[in-house]
Amino acid sequence: MPDINNAYALLCVGNSMMGDDGAGPRLAERCAQQPLPGWTVVDGGAAPENDIGYLRELRPAHLVIVDATEMGLAPGEMRIIAEQDISEMFMMTTHNLPLTFLIEQLRADIPQITFIGIQPEIVAFYYPMSAAVEQAVSRLHQCLLPGLQNGLDIAPWQRENPST
Repeated sequence: MPDINNAYALLCVGNSMMGDDGAGPRLAERCAQQPLPGWTVVDGGAAPENDIGYLRELRPAHLVIVDATEMGLAPGEMRIIAEQDISEMFMMTTHNLPLTFLIEQLRADIPQITFIGIQPEIVAFYYPMSAAVEQAVSRLHQCLLPGLQNGLDIAPWQRENPST
């Protein structure tokens, strides 16, 4: 059983030099400025696979992974994406390894993993983060403050046409 201090872990993924892809690292910065009680926050940056060992040792009861994700939504929209959909959908990524690999590596040690995607507006080198994504990061931080007892109030991602 995990220590109460390790009940929740937040893995923030993204490249802060690529506009809205920096949503994850921006959330980690916000958490450093305004800590989330009961959470361990890891800024995985563009190579979150480097944190697999640490997260395995930490053994949180619940891991939340946050990354900019192309979902065909309005910029700043957030969705919880089911693990099976991560590999099936096109996911914009600037990372070295697919997030499905990361989740597979952690599954044995972490009982619950939730992936939250934030729809980017623009992902390009040296662009600033859009206002919509900045606001989404702020909203997500507020959702995480009370922990996960009341849920996240974020809709699940659904395919537009589930028959395909």
